[in-house]
Amino acid sequence: MSSVADRVDAALEFSVFGSFTRVGSALRRRLDHWAPLDERSLAGRVIVMSGATSGLGLEAARAFARMGATVEIVARNAAKVEATCAQIRQESGNPKIGFVVADTGDLAALRRAASDLLQRHPAIQVLIHNAGALDDDRQTSPQGIELTVASQVVGPFLLTGLLLPALRAGAPARVLWVSSGGMYSEPLSVERLEMSARDYNGTAAYARAKRAQVTLAALWAARLAADRVSVHSLHPGWADTPGVARSLPTFRSVVGPLLRTPAEGADTLIWLAVDDGAPLQESGRFWLDRRTRPLHRLASTRRSDTPEERERLWGWAVRKSGLVI
Repeated sequence: MSSVADRVDAALEFSVFGSFTRVGSALRRRLDHWAPLDERSLAGRVIVMSGATSGLGLEAARAFARMGATVEIVARNAAKVEATCAQIRQESGNPKIGFVVADTGDLAALRRAASDLLQRHPAIQVLIHNAGALDDDRQTSPQGIELTVASQVVGPFLLTGLLLPALRAGAPARVLWVSSGGMYSEPLSVERLEMSARDYNGTAAYARAKRAQVTLAALWAARLAADRVSVHSLHPGWADTPGVARSLPTFRSVVGPLLRTPAEGADTLIWLAVDDGAPLQESGRFWLDRRTRPLHRLASTRRSDTPEERERLWGWAVRKSGLVI
């Protein structure tokens, strides 16, 4: 059965469409005999996550709450996150659902949020970077960084560094970056990462940020291996979320019923956060549907991913974030 599952998985990956839609999720669930996750107990574990007021993040937060975790949501809209937390508490019967208010693109706000979180939780077991949006118009953060890069690369990088004392105290711990299959289209290029107003393209900016996320996750993994902090990145496939409906309406109408449900899209994220097997035994990997995946599908992006460019990205993130390491 294992060889059959491997062959089916390889065929799905080759097709892309079959892999990323709910077809891939359904077949892999059956052939790989996915263990159910809701039966796990997360009592005593603290999970901090961004992007949890809708879509995949909300689905994951609900699952963590049902399993008894303490969940802290990082969100920019105070009223929305307060209502979300109240709803999750009521649905799950778990009172340990809190929040801090910060836009992940605002570095000053993230520093305040991290300080609050460290005061509340000396030990954190899971940090999830899920916030992200695809915007057609170029915007800048309060610190003057192009907003897609600020909110999806620089901000998460800073928050990871600021919460390291609690992650080390919570070891074995994990940091998870929710990327996108869109990153396969873009090479790793620090010079091209922060797009100017003249050449700005929202789809390209998003894909470049997602490529940078995957690279930074691998770089963090190498640096934190001795601390028993596993770092992974993943992509959820093509899921029907409010973000997709807002940013990619044509794509949504074409793919239609083959889009994954939020629960299907969130499965690998939840699994990486709660399973104490492979997610803790390995680090620095890129995942889809509970299997590791290659970082490249194109020769052009593979050529760009050099040790020198990776270290250039790390140095750039340190400078932009102001993180003292």
